[in-house]
Amino acid sequence: MSEQETIISWLFKTQAIRVSPPDQPFWYTSGTLGPYYVNTHFLYGSEAAANELLTLIEAAAQDPLSMPARIAGAVRKQYQESKLYHDLCNMITAWLKAVDCDFISGGERRDFFFSIPAAILLRKPHLSLLKSGTAIWSDCDFRGQKIVGDDELSGLRAAHVADLVTEASSYQRAWLPALRRCGAAMPVTLAVIDRDQGGREWLAQAGTELLALTRIDRSLFAQALYDQRINDDQFRQINRFIDDPLDYMRHFLAEHPDFIQQQLASGGKNRERALLCLEKGYAGTN
Repeated sequence: MSEQETIISWLFKTQAIRVSPPDQPFWYTSGTLGPYYVNTHFLYGSEAAANELLTLIEAAAQDPLSMPARIAGAVRKQYQESKLYHDLCNMITAWLKAVDCDFISGGERRDFFFSIPAAILLRKPHLSLLKSGTAIWSDCDFRGQKIVGDDELSGLRAAHVADLVTEASSYQRAWLPALRRCGAAMPVTLAVIDRDQGGREWLAQAGTELLALTRIDRSLFAQALYDQRINDDQFRQINRFIDDPLDYMRHFLAEHPDFIQQQLASGGKNRERALLCLEKGYAGTN
């Protein structure tokens, strides 16, 4: 089995990629619909294990200086207990061995699933970038942490490890500004998944090369179809979505005229997303 085939098998085994039945698409936070959903952090071994680590990260955030060490303890344990996560971390490390960098960085929260084990395995310091703008430096053993001040990392180069790159909005809004404030550069970032929605191009313009273990594109789903992980109807829906996401949604709503009303009646997040869809005019009504 090739590396790509292995990654695809992991994505479906852990449900890090879920493909909907053709008549039950997923709501996205933007108020749009799509035929698949990506939760890269499920590659931690399972959805349950990933949610446990997210809970730990949220609790540890109350004391930011202790947070990296607590996460490191959890990922070390999972690395020993989950063969899938163990092999994925080793794969990430193998990709990064050829990268010339001084430290590994990762952004709050889901990047930490992959950036912290990469730093441990590579014996590199780790910089935890928080959404607040705070940057926490950890030594390679995660035994000592400190908050990094302005220009304190002047001249150093980060290899940023991310769970997912879509449009690189987190890099634009938070990760690159935080690194620049510290005086560091980000010549390379590695993502487990590239959603192939413009992030690579934006990062290139910012001077950062994107490496990705896999890309969400037609070939990935063609392999999933070949492996019988999805069926022909699902593959057709995905192809339409890849060609034009808004056309896919309008076509689906035209074929399912009661869908929006059903979602409004169901309440909760489905109702919120349906209202947003209507507000943005995606359903043909403002």
